[in-house]
Amino acid sequence: MKGTIRKYWNLFVSFIKIGAFTFGSGYAMITLIQKEICEKHEWLSEDEILEIIAVAESTPGSITINTATFVGYKVGGILGSALATLGVIIPSFLIIISIVKVLTQFEDNIYVQYAFNGIRIGVFALVIKAFVTMLDQVNKNAFSYVLILLATLAVTVLNCNVFGVIVISALLGIVHTLKPSHREVA
Repeated sequence: MKGTIRKYWNLFVSFIKIGAFTFGSGYAMITLIQKEICEKHEWLSEDEILEIIAVAESTPGSITINTATFVGYKVGGILGSALATLGVIIPSFLIIISIVKVLTQFEDNIYVQYAFNGIRIGVFALVIKAFVTMLDQVNKNAFSYVLILLATLAVTVLNCNVFGVIVISALLGIVHTLKPSHREVA
């Protein structure tokens, strides 16, 4: 019983940490989740985290909250899901409440603007790290690289709907895998 309570507490605290240090977007938290959930606690594998993130991105809502909810459920069921979600929300909620008044008073301050520019650069680095980590997990073949390139161009250059790109990528992955040359020979 004590181990179960400790697991739930660790899950809650882990997502408070992740929520407190995730600036920018949910993608910035991927590296933090991998370190905390996969390396430190060894609750899930990196492949499981990547699958959860793929599902979290393709479901309605914030990728941050969806990922916390899915990871929490995988680690601790419904209670784990609730605790991870609450943990990832609390820091943002408290930070926003405490700084909204201060920022409005200092939003024209050049140093505040420089600080936010610095934070954006840090977030960009975290997103690139997450991209490289996810790229390491991709099958190394021409199909995968072409699909990555096409999906990236569709989202960034053509401004296509991300959900549509994910669905089309999934369908192309299924079709590619089902091709006779990819089936196992019995």
